[in-house]
Amino acid sequence: MKVAATTTVLLLCAATLGACGSQGISVPQTSPYYRGAVLFLDHCSGCHTLSAVGAEGSATSIKNRLRTNGPNFNFRKENVEQVLYAIRNGGFSGAIMPENIVLGDDAQAVASFLAQYSGRQAKKVPTVNITLSTK
Repeated sequence: MKVAATTTVLLLCAATLGACGSQGISVPQTSPYYRGAVLFLDHCSGCHTLSAVGAEGSATSIKNRLRTNGPNFNFRKENVEQVLYAIRNGGFSGAIMPENIVLGDDAQAVASFLAQYSGRQAKKVPTVNITLSTK
């Protein structure tokens, strides 16, 4: 009886651990951005926050902020070129983020994913078109 109970507990633990890693990703597996989401979760989520992958690596308060807390991409919008620059150069300051944390097609996949999913919770600021006279 104890062996059966122990085996059941171990199987439940294995099933739970096996589900880890992709349970926070809300990007459909059929999406062209899914691979980038998985790479972001694996390589970037320790320092950055992005709800599309269940990542909570950014500080939530200045009082508990660590030096390694990166930008919160729920609020910060990025484009492909900015992300590729940051990946190649270790962020924009070069102080904390490792350079070339992903390379080649992996870097492109992360950049495309982040360009698509970043900034979704950013406040929308009204804009006004201004025409300047050239006279």
